[in-house]
Amino acid sequence: MDCSRSLSKTVITPLSLLLSSFCLFANFAAAFNFSTITFDQGYTPLFSDFNIIRSDDDKTVSLLLNRYSGSGFISSEYYNYGLFSAKIKLPSNYSAGIVVAFYTSNVDVFEKSHDELDFEFLGNIRGKPWRFQTNLYGNGSTSRGREERYSLWFDPTKQFHRYTILWTSKSIIFYVDEVPIREVIRNPAMGSDYPSKPMSLYATIWDASTWATSGGKYKVNYNFQPFVSEFTDLVLEGCTVDPIQQIPAAAAPCDRDTDALEADDINTISAEGRKAMSWFRERYMYYSYCYDLMRYPVPPPECVIVPSERHLFKDTGRLKEALKIKFGRHQKHRRRGSRRGRRDAGGAATTSF
Repeated sequence: MDCSRSLSKTVITPLSLLLSSFCLFANFAAAFNFSTITFDQGYTPLFSDFNIIRSDDDKTVSLLLNRYSGSGFISSEYYNYGLFSAKIKLPSNYSAGIVVAFYTSNVDVFEKSHDELDFEFLGNIRGKPWRFQTNLYGNGSTSRGREERYSLWFDPTKQFHRYTILWTSKSIIFYVDEVPIREVIRNPAMGSDYPSKPMSLYATIWDASTWATSGGKYKVNYNFQPFVSEFTDLVLEGCTVDPIQQIPAAAAPCDRDTDALEADDINTISAEGRKAMSWFRERYMYYSYCYDLMRYPVPPPECVIVPSERHLFKDTGRLKEALKIKFGRHQKHRRRGSRRGRRDAGGAATTSF
């Protein structure tokens, strides 16, 4: 089936959106060929070991949230640029108030000037889809959050899907199942806002009842505990370094590893990949800081204003109500205007709308 030809002729209906999405994203199903590692080869428990379950072959790890605690793990090393990836399955029962995070950070070393790259999955009430956001901070620039929020074209609780963060000195790309969903190209005007210090990879699950679902209206319901998020096919690539002295931990210089990352096919988005990224962003993104003129009258320097995206959003960066109906979107929850940063033990910094 010629996806590009069929998409160009599609009349927009909920069914056609589903079929076209499947057609487009299926092209990328086997695009990546990563070398995976066991948990012990690259990670260590971060908190609440009693809520971390490792498979017999050590290739899959489950993080549990119950009324006693959430849980999390962290990479054993810091990386000076790298590729961080895992296949993740999210909790399938009632998930309001839950946040599952897969992110890089160095906040434990640079408390007031940390860098961070986030995938944050925001639970929801039964019958409503999981939502998620990507974000980045550089040099402690938490007052200049760069959030984008999305829904997905699949149910992330039914089976594993791959989520990938590629971070080089030139760009940052977030992938979902080999589909690039967001690209940030380093702009000199960003200055220290571009993440540039060595970071670890984190994965956590925690109780964010105060903000995660409808601004805190819906809390975690522990009648449905435990809430389990599974991680498998773990990938860590890049140069390991001492985070303070920033000296390579291995004998080979970092330049070789970072050059290899920047030369890899994953670092270049093909024409087909850009088509898939545009399709995703125009159909599944429901908030972007680049279009939020209330927060940023002048968009931050890395923002690329795309006309086909821009007309979908109000000046608040939120999706226009009429277009939710036109494109078959069903985010009926309210996104409140106040911003409240939250951090659980081991959890990523977040901003709620």
